[in-house]
This record gives sequence, C-alpha cells and structure tokens, in this order.
Amino acid sequence: MAPMAALSLDDFALFARVAELRNLSAVARERDVPPSQVSRALARIERLCGTRLVHRSTHGLSLSDEGESLAAHGAQLLSVAQALEGALDERRADPSGLVRLATSPVLALHLLPALTPLLERHPRLRVEIAADDRLVDMAREGIDVAIRTGEPQQDGLVARPIGEHSRALFAAPAYLAQHGTPQHPDDLAQHRLIANSANPLLNRWPFRGAGRAADEVQEMKVAGTLRSDNTAILLAMVLAGLGIARLNRVIVAPHVAAGRLLPVLQDHVVVQTSPIYAVMLPDRQRLPKVRACVDHLAAWLADK
Repeated sequence: MAPMAALSLDDFALFARVAELRNLSAVARERDVPPSQVSRALARIERLCGTRLVHRSTHGLSLSDEGESLAAHGAQLLSVAQALEGALDERRADPSGLVRLATSPVLALHLLPALTPLLERHPRLRVEIAADDRLVDMAREGIDVAIRTGEPQQDGLVARPIGEHSRALFAAPAYLAQHGTPQHPDDLAQHRLIANSANPLLNRWPFRGAGRAADEVQEMKVAGTLRSDNTAILLAMVLAGLGIARLNRVIVAPHVAAGRLLPVLQDHVVVQTSPIYAVMLPDRQRLPKVRACVDHLAAWLADK
C-alpha cells in the first residue's frame, strides 16, 4: 500500500480519462500538455501500482484487469472528492471550482456572452466547455451540466428547464436574390433545402395554410440537397448562401439582427416552442458551483 499511497487525485483523474478515451494523445490535448508527459505519468502510476494497467497495440490502448479495477475504484474516489468539494463549497462565501459544461458547438457560441457576467459575479469559478453534437455520457466523461434542446433521453438525470427555443426557416439574402423568395410551402420544391442528418425529426417541417384548410397543419418531409449532422455546419451552410434550412431561432437571432439571414415563409411556418434543459447528475446538481452556473444561464436566457 505504501507506493500506492503516493497516488494523487490528479493521477486517478488522468487514468480515468485514459480509460475513457483509450488514447494518450487525446488525453494530452485535453490537458494541453505533450503526449510524452501523459505517457510518463501513466508509467509512474503503473510503477506505483506495481502492475501493468494498459496494453498497447497497433489498434490502440486496452485496460488490463488491474487497469479496469483501478478505473472503477478511482471513479469512486473522485466521486467522494467531488462530494467533499461540494460540502466545503457550501460553507464558502462564493462558489468555486471547475464546471464542465457540455453543449452543441453552435449553442456554445450563443452562450459565450453569458460567461463574462458569470465570471464577474463568481470569480473563483472556472468553466470548461465540451462542445459536441453527440449525446455525452455525463458520468463517464465528468460533465457537470449538459445544455440540451431536446427532451432528456437518459434515465437517472435531473433536467431543469432554463429557457425556451423554437425553429423556423432562414436563408441568406444572397441566396434569395439569386433563387427568389418562396411565397408558399409548395415553392420549396424549386429550392435547395438543407437537412439535418443526425435527427430525422428535424427534417419534418410543419406548415400552416399549405393545404386546403387555412388552419390545417401539414408536415413536409425534407430529404435535403445538402445535409450535415452538425448544427454549426448547417448554420454555416445557410450563411454561405447554399440554401434554406430550419434552424433554432435563439441561435439565428444575432444573424437576423445583423441582416446576414432572413426568415422565410413566416406566414406559413408553424413555430413549435420547446424547453431548453440544464441536465445534471443527481449528486452534482446540489453543488454550489453547479447551481450558480445553472441559475445564471437561466436568468441570462430569460433576457434573450
């Protein structure tokens, strides 16, 4: 036990990321250090444990049985340390520590202006943004808060509504100048439409007044001349004048205000409002640093 007692919490945190990513270069990029430094740290951890923790091959890294055991017990230690941090934080005058925030790349860009007043109010906070369109495993990836615009799909998580969003159709002025502005949903058949390849539900565009009855709502299923699984790329496509897309109005608002994008078929598009959630693990939601971050984002979104 004496050598293992020299292991620090940071050693367990580093090995947890090695176990998750199975790539030393990826861990090094996360920590902004050379891969050689991560490799030396891993070798030191193995030396202190007195056993091989990972197997290296041309296919990457895999954990030995001892490595699996260290990762599992290390996760418990890190959880206890986080709980202790939260208990101590409650006795401090101001929340402090690192908050890992997961959201899509395009929503992350929208939320960036909220960080300045957050850090001015709580200068001891640090924020790390994990920007990815995929649905992250919050426990495995150490995420404190995930900002999501769809209904939470994972059991055992706490979801707090912090705002609302809706989608509508938008195009760049240059595209409309070249191809014309559609006046009726049927006109879209003559246009380049941009679809979402990650979520087929977002390619069902609802319209009112497209059929015989003025109030009847009909859906158009869009295959898309262009497609992407990344919302930031979808937005970039529209800004580049490549076509018409159905986009989140919260995210598009600055571009509309600046004249870079124009709404399309406003009289026909059915605007369906949905909540924006802050999703948290049950044991993380009570941490003062997490509460401070979520409370601030909720207040900031309410002003938008």
